[in-house]
Amino acid sequence: MAKALLGINEVDAKGGFKRIDAAYRNKVEAGGRFAPEADRYHLYIALGCPWAAGSLSMLFLKGLDKTIGHSIVHPTWRRTRPDDPEDTHCGWNFNNPGDAPVANSKGFGANECDDALIPDTINNCKCIRDLYELTNDTTGKYTTPVLWDKKEKTIVNNESTEILRMFNDCFNDFAEHPEVNLYPEEFQKAAEEINAFVYPTVNNGVYRCGFAQSQEAYEEALEQLFSSLDKLDKILGEKRYTTGAAFTWLDLRLYHTLVRFDPVYHTYFKTNLKKIEDFPNLLGFVRDIYQSHEAVRKTTNMKHIKMTDYTSHPNLNPYGIIPGSNGADLTVPANREKM
Repeated sequence: MAKALLGINEVDAKGGFKRIDAAYRNKVEAGGRFAPEADRYHLYIALGCPWAAGSLSMLFLKGLDKTIGHSIVHPTWRRTRPDDPEDTHCGWNFNNPGDAPVANSKGFGANECDDALIPDTINNCKCIRDLYELTNDTTGKYTTPVLWDKKEKTIVNNESTEILRMFNDCFNDFAEHPEVNLYPEEFQKAAEEINAFVYPTVNNGVYRCGFAQSQEAYEEALEQLFSSLDKLDKILGEKRYTTGAAFTWLDLRLYHTLVRFDPVYHTYFKTNLKKIEDFPNLLGFVRDIYQSHEAVRKTTNMKHIKMTDYTSHPNLNPYGIIPGSNGADLTVPANREKM
């Protein structure tokens, strides 16, 4: 088996956070090895992870939750091999609702096992690492989301952007809402152009700030992040969504970053030049999506969001103290429908 890795330690020679690409990149496609079938696939997610939460949002938006099941891990990273003193890897673990509260890997905190948790009833794994090792994993990086094939008992894909596209396109014969399309052809070019700066400087940019291991790397990421937020605030002052009137995959991914910004990233990742509530159009955009899309609202669990980051990295927050603020009130009317 591969040596277990921690994502927060993915850094380059200058101390900059450098995310390792997802390793499982198979496709669900008609006529292929992984064909679109009802009740064949299962999604493993962490509600605190923006990439995973977006995948679950898409599952609900398309009405695929009766075709593709899902499991939800506990927010707090803990030892995945607690009986092996030589193996200190910490990651996502499964718990049942109502289990005793859990501490962080240093023994601090008492973090609730709430009703949002869904244990692994497919493989009976105790942690996400177990799931990867069922496939004889050679990467050592145990992330969510994971799209699992129950038929072949293997991981299909763990790249969130590709899971989004597969849920959008490949399961319409089984979807309750096949008409939902977050990849409208007329907006694709514009979405790709905007994503070319949004992903590296905003979606991933907050992590480049938070996990930087040098002042130089942090300041570079911070400058790029707020330059892009200024740019997006201007775009969203003229359009309801990033590419116009249609809600797309780009908006979904941006939402799941921005909704975490004030309660987590501003403090925890030191992205503290401004809050999202200081950008009127960005705040309106977040409120609009939260209020307009029940599927997105269902996957916005602020308790899990805050608990994930504040209790999972003892090197950044050893005692696992979770701050009180949830950010701006998302129920205040956005009034962007006519844009």
